[in-house]
Amino acid sequence: MTERKPPGTTFESWVDRQIRTAQERGDFDDLPGAGKPLPGAGQPVEEQWWVKDYLRREGLSGEALLPTPLRLRKEVERLAETVHELPSEQAVREVAGDLNRRIVEHMRAPTGPQVAIALADVDELVAGWRTARSRVSARPEPEPAPQAPKPRWWRRFRR
Repeated sequence: MTERKPPGTTFESWVDRQIRTAQERGDFDDLPGAGKPLPGAGQPVEEQWWVKDYLRREGLSGEALLPTPLRLRKEVERLAETVHELPSEQAVREVAGDLNRRIVEHMRAPTGPQVAIALADVDELVAGWRTARSRVSARPEPEPAPQAPKPRWWRRFRR
């Protein structure tokens, strides 16, 4: 397809001729997806289909497209749930400190919409983490189910 369109021919007929000759040569044989229906055929066209397809292909959530202040605000809201599974108080403090550092960086050079973002209260977060841990450890251990007594060894031979 590096050749130029000959003068005097219409663009459409020139393109159609190149496609026809490529089909005759077999250039379109064995292409991936040959003979399969087009994905999404027969379904209504969505407005931002290409964005949704990109997110699905890359394994991202829609949250990845949010502006920085909204993403940070959502992280602050979910922080208590995030640190719930952490093993130590130091890990909780590190996660909260990292989030606060990113919030401060954003406040120094704001981009995107003007959204108020409060810093995470590390001490309050640690206190909530301790409370949740004490509730988990205060639960009584379930008692093991009683086992049926084993038959005596000499009774096995009586049959």
